[in-house]
Amino acid sequence: MSRRGHGDGSIFQRKDGMWAAQISLGGGIRRTFYGKQRRDVQEKLTAALREHQLGLSAKGKRITTAQALTTWLDQVARPRVRPATFTRYRGLVEKHLIPSIGRIPLEKLTPRDVQTMLNAKAAGGMAPRSVHHLRAVLRTGLNQAVRWGDVPRNVARLTDPPRVEEKPVAVLDATQAAQLLEAVAGEPLEALYTVALALGLRQGEALGLRWQDIDLEARQLHVRHGLQRIDGELRLVPTKTARSRRTLTMPAALVAALRKHQLRQVKDQLRIDGGFVFAHRDGSPLDGSVVTHQFQKLLKRAGMPRMRFHDLRHGCASLLLAQGISARVVMETLGHSTITTTMNIYGHVMPSLRQEAADAMDRVLVPAAR
Repeated sequence: MSRRGHGDGSIFQRKDGMWAAQISLGGGIRRTFYGKQRRDVQEKLTAALREHQLGLSAKGKRITTAQALTTWLDQVARPRVRPATFTRYRGLVEKHLIPSIGRIPLEKLTPRDVQTMLNAKAAGGMAPRSVHHLRAVLRTGLNQAVRWGDVPRNVARLTDPPRVEEKPVAVLDATQAAQLLEAVAGEPLEALYTVALALGLRQGEALGLRWQDIDLEARQLHVRHGLQRIDGELRLVPTKTARSRRTLTMPAALVAALRKHQLRQVKDQLRIDGGFVFAHRDGSPLDGSVVTHQFQKLLKRAGMPRMRFHDLRHGCASLLLAQGISARVVMETLGHSTITTTMNIYGHVMPSLRQEAADAMDRVLVPAAR
């Protein structure tokens, strides 16, 4: 008979020749396995020990996938992520994941179950990128289930999302940027469009600006918050990432636009002390959807092609890169978390710059070779 330490289980041969393995799980719970060969019970014991080490109960965790994801949302996601992110997570869980795989016991959820769901979503018309997001949310939720010992592996990691065709972003060139600024000149929100184009602020960052965030004399603008609609109410929220919280130096053209905007607010007797830079008459912030609608109408009047407000951010990046500004500086200006993000989005803008780099190297090397 071969015995192990306490909690490791034991294997022994009975008088009738059968092999047995036992493991004590605590609380008076003991599991016993039988087999004709020692290796048979060894395999069963090894599996039981692994489950025990992962924190699984002797009878298994009889919770559904829906219960696991709901618990993750309430106990982990809600306290840790931004409100808008949590709302997006909850929407994907409640509208897609729970109806599709929520009834499956968590311990019985397989990679095939998840793959079938993802394929069905794609076939049903869900955009490939949205299917990616759906898989990412499930993977994150199941990661927590693994940490808690509810399951030994994350089955979502073993699936393949649909291929996403990366489309290069449309960018403004210098001529188009000048045409846009000419079109918005004199508009009530001229300064808003200018700040988005000149500094690449996200719409929420621009609409969340308060006058205390801006020092016109020092030409400094501090991005400290974003503005989001949460549960029907516009609220200031932390920036998207730590790097999104940044201080930027404003070009003179933007300083001039903001000074003119401030004078207009004073003339119209708007509340500006500590209030929002872009606001209604009562000082309340502007809604992003309304701003986008007004922007579209302005473009149509000016005879310019349709574009999103977010394309002003892309325009800022492309204009900086076209002027030879390093990708690192562009990354810091836009508040990207990594330079990889910047290059993935704007890599298609770089060929002309690479040619300039090659020409510059020629000016160094060619004279030396003569």
